[in-house]
Amino acid sequence: MRHLKARAVKDSRPVPIPPHFVRLLRQHITTHGVAPDGRLFRTNRGGLLHETGYGEVWARARKDVLTEQEASSLLARRPYDLSHAGVSFWLSSGVDPMECARRAGHTIAVLFRVYAKVLAQTQERANHRIDAAMREWNEPEWGGCLSLGGQVGDTA
Repeated sequence: MRHLKARAVKDSRPVPIPPHFVRLLRQHITTHGVAPDGRLFRTNRGGLLHETGYGEVWARARKDVLTEQEASSLLARRPYDLSHAGVSFWLSSGVDPMECARRAGHTIAVLFRVYAKVLAQTQERANHRIDAAMREWNEPEWGGCLSLGGQVGDTA
């Protein structure tokens, strides 16, 4: 049996999740309980979930909720794609890449290699943030600023 990310059988790692998702998880456990061995997700008879089973459910769910064009695309083609979407969302939301890597169980090198496109898309946002911070840093307490060729008190 292959274990998650080549970890030892009894190995584990903390997976921090936002409070909103903790509430959803607790609600799920209250509603559906857990299997005797502690698993959250199982078949109707308590058995192990297999890729064929959840793959079929996933395919039906995509067809039910996505437009025809979306369903024919690669959008959320597999449940695992949601992991990539989640990490991409964190990065594009401005979460520190080191924290994203930690939460995803990646090294920073893997994060930068796999999510380089997402990171490149955030360059313009980063430039705006840097420019705003530089303006704030350089602005005198009295609220005016100097601009090249302007007078004291002129605003940029």
